[in-house]
Amino acid sequence: MTTLEIAIAKIKKLPVEQRNEVIEFIEFLEFKIGKISQIQEQIEIDEKEVSFAASVKDFIGCLDSNLEDLSYNPKYMEGFGK
Repeated sequence: MTTLEIAIAKIKKLPVEQRNEVIEFIEFLEFKIGKISQIQEQIEIDEKEVSFAASVKDFIGCLDSNLEDLSYNPKYMEGFGK
């Protein structure tokens, strides 16, 4: 006897009220599976590779400071990459 056959046999023995509860539980599980698949789809969308610059584009240039860009300072760049 398969698991499904055992489950059906047990459900048939239940009173109508409890059968309805079983159906509601199955519907809940179907709903839960649907929600999980929606969440997984959203995660897959969110996990697409995005560059750092693209992810912080809203913040680029939002700070005002008197500091110059150090990459343009020859003294700072001296020995860089050695």
